[in-house]
Amino acid sequence: MDSINEFMLQMTDPSYLPVCSMTEIYDMVYERKPPIINGLLYPGTYLFVGAPKVGKSFLMAQLAYHVSTGTTLWNYEVNKSTVLYLALEDNYQRIQNRLSRMFGVESSDNLYFACNAHQMGNGLCEQISQFISEHPDTRLVIIDTLQKVRESKSEAYSYSSDYDTISQLKALADRFGICLLIVHHTRKQQSDDRFDKISGTNGLLGAADGAFILEKEKRTSNCAVLEISGRDQQEQMLYLEKNMNTLMWELTRAESELWKQPPDPLLDKVSRIVTADSPVWEGTATALKEQLGTELSANALSRKLNINASRLWEEHKVRYEKSHGHESRTIRLTLCDD
Repeated sequence: MDSINEFMLQMTDPSYLPVCSMTEIYDMVYERKPPIINGLLYPGTYLFVGAPKVGKSFLMAQLAYHVSTGTTLWNYEVNKSTVLYLALEDNYQRIQNRLSRMFGVESSDNLYFACNAHQMGNGLCEQISQFISEHPDTRLVIIDTLQKVRESKSEAYSYSSDYDTISQLKALADRFGICLLIVHHTRKQQSDDRFDKISGTNGLLGAADGAFILEKEKRTSNCAVLEISGRDQQEQMLYLEKNMNTLMWELTRAESELWKQPPDPLLDKVSRIVTADSPVWEGTATALKEQLGTELSANALSRKLNINASRLWEEHKVRYEKSHGHESRTIRLTLCDD
């Protein structure tokens, strides 16, 4: 009880600064956040920016459909999940016409649309939270467009207000571990850097995890460039062409090759401990060290696995868990099929 009271006093003390040591950070096992689209779309908050009528909504519909069905997009593997698309500049008839033109009559039970939603500060985050509570496998939420959900203000938007707007949405995305795609417009001024063309101040991009910029080579052209930059992904330049029969964007070439981490021999050895016949291993870090025959200390081995828990899952489908007992710490490795 004393420790609880002490904690509560600390939290209410304006001079209290919560900190975490490097050792404590290394001892944590963070929940894995697999990509929505491998090599292309990750959990976080991203701006999706382009000029009006450039084809953003068609590409959003394409992304939403592929994620909701789990079908490969271009040459990118897709992880199937529920998608919420706030198509706030459309109506359901227009959405029906667009989707049927793009995908025929093949439907998806995991793709949901809304043409009206509250503004930020007036219930939007609560609406999205409620949807996710009802559909817990939701991994992608699209807001089309940012201007439709921003609070109306008489004064011009500032860096502070732009940063605060995205920060609120980022807090929501981080809370649920989803990808939040926010459709926005470019400014009319020209710039050598495409990301400088994002309408508004640098506060929008500064608070976001990254951005996608869709820009046509010519306004009358069916070809466009999709430039991608983000904290958790490589920068890419994708060259697209719109199929005028289906209105879908097709990938013609990618300028940058995706970088992949080189194999880790230690993780490979760890993954071989569990097999289909013996899918679970449980023991101390010392026992695991001895079985692996590694020169790492038991403590260093434990920390390496803490840091690489997500990679162990993504590359080998082995779930790593650590628990604390009265006298020792226990490691559990589980080979999973899903």
